Amino acid sequence: MDPAEERRHSKRQNDYINMLGFVADSEYGIPRRCPCGGRIIDEVRRKDYYDTLPGKRFFTCKNYEADGFHYRQPWVLGVQEEIERLTKRVEEAEQVMLGTSNLSKQIETLEEQVKILCEQVDYLTVQVATLEKVSFD
Repeated sequence: MDPAEERRHSKRQNDYINMLGFVADSEYGIPRRCPCGGRIIDEVRRKDYYDTLPGKRFFTCKNYEADGFHYRQPWVLGVQEEIERLTKRVEEAEQVMLGTSNLSKQIETLEEQVKILCEQVDYLTVQVATLEKVSFD
């Protein structure tokens, strides 16, 4: 096999392996797009296909084939995972807001300390000027 063909084959293999990883990693929450590029549809099974749970819902790729490269995820799982993800983001945002509140308090304290230090510097400047005036006289 010539080196150019070997590189092309290696690149195709890497793309294939990456696609497998992307499919596995992306099956969390509500899917937006299928890894094949297909649109996700909201599928509802009819009673004739599934008699124990009629109306079961799925997030399904428009081009769905049972080959492992297309989505068909139960609706309940996708929504549950999405709610968990959003809950985590809200908790993180709450932590940031609490941190912001604490930082505001710290800033106010520091501003008060700076004001006090400025007054002390002004007082010391006056004292130094007075001492310099006395020592020159």
